[in-house]
Amino acid sequence: MQSFTHITVEGGGPLEGTVPVGGAKNSVLKLMAATLLAEGRYVLSNVPRITDVDLMSELLRATGCTVARDGLLLTIDVPSEIEPVAPYEIVEQFRASIVVMGPMLARCGEARVALPGGDDFGPRPIDMHVRGLQELGVEFETAHGYIHARTGNLQGARVLLEFPSVGATENLLMAAVRAKGITVIDNAAREPEIADLCELLNKMGARIVGAGSSTLTIDGVDSTDALHAATHTVIPDRIEAATYLCAVGISGGEITVAGARHEHMTMLCQKLGEMGMRISHDREGIWALANRRMMSTDCQSLPYPGIATDFKPFLVTMLASSDGVGIVTENLFSGRFRYVDELRRMGADIRTDSHHAIIRGVGKLSGAPVRAHDIRAGAALVIAGLAAEGETVVSDAEHIARGYDDIAGKLNGIGGKVSYR
Repeated sequence: MQSFTHITVEGGGPLEGTVPVGGAKNSVLKLMAATLLAEGRYVLSNVPRITDVDLMSELLRATGCTVARDGLLLTIDVPSEIEPVAPYEIVEQFRASIVVMGPMLARCGEARVALPGGDDFGPRPIDMHVRGLQELGVEFETAHGYIHARTGNLQGARVLLEFPSVGATENLLMAAVRAKGITVIDNAAREPEIADLCELLNKMGARIVGAGSSTLTIDGVDSTDALHAATHTVIPDRIEAATYLCAVGISGGEITVAGARHEHMTMLCQKLGEMGMRISHDREGIWALANRRMMSTDCQSLPYPGIATDFKPFLVTMLASSDGVGIVTENLFSGRFRYVDELRRMGADIRTDSHHAIIRGVGKLSGAPVRAHDIRAGAALVIAGLAAEGETVVSDAEHIARGYDDIAGKLNGIGGKVSYR
């Protein structure tokens, strides 16, 4: 586990070279949860060394699993019987823990899961998880900080999500693979991480069609031995890739983001092109050139394939030193402009109004002590520091370790001056 509380960044010149992207945080945690569905040995490759993987490993161990890491390989041995409980002391540290509910219900007919914690950017209720699972025959009680879910027999159903929630889609998917009959999820999330989960589940013996579309159809396999362990490679992390693309956008230079998949971030790449970045891609990754000051633009966060809410802090940071005025609209989560005060400490000219941020680009940011409120906001402050005059010290940087495998080392590899303490 990475251990640091501060990241120090020295402003410098342009970035040059190749930076690798690791496995996707937002995929691997759900793949790990999916292993609870069936006994056996699972091997996941391209697993990033991040705190959230360590936390999910602890959670799986609490259910009775054995988890071992060897480099980027993670081996999970799932016993014939698991304990369907997700303890508070683990769950309160990261929100993705809620997705163990679906596989626990499918495997054991019950789940006792503490209400989740995680990033500090406003409430993200689990109402859609609950309503969707109720359609499959699950009953819920909430008491003493825990959700206790029970079902006598999961039954396939047609579930219409009022919003394409990633977490609700994942929980429903994993419950439905063991339900009796057909389940159809309408208005399902379309993110690449959903497709990655579907691929693993199908390798395990599930019958899912429609991955990548807004309608997922699951033909339940309700016999106890129908699912089995599998081996799988985690897709590249598109949010990490976006971090490095925006880093070169604010610092200038020419980089290749090795392993990044353009098809997973087409809308973002289009927006960066509008701002003046030159981008091309091939099977090896994405090449980006920023040889002049970026131009301001407007953007808004939307469900995939739109601009992801996780991309937004990086875009706001780029706009803070771009030429002109840009407006960024947050449509998904309240409270996700809390890092703006930190950018203002660095000289940014940003005004927020409800779910909008109006950013007037300044010629140069200045280094300052700032605080990371969450994973992506923390990374945005690091890349702001790359192009600022002087030294930037990001405190509460342990948040960044939840989603980035050695961000300092990777940025230093392309010319940054970043250190931990």
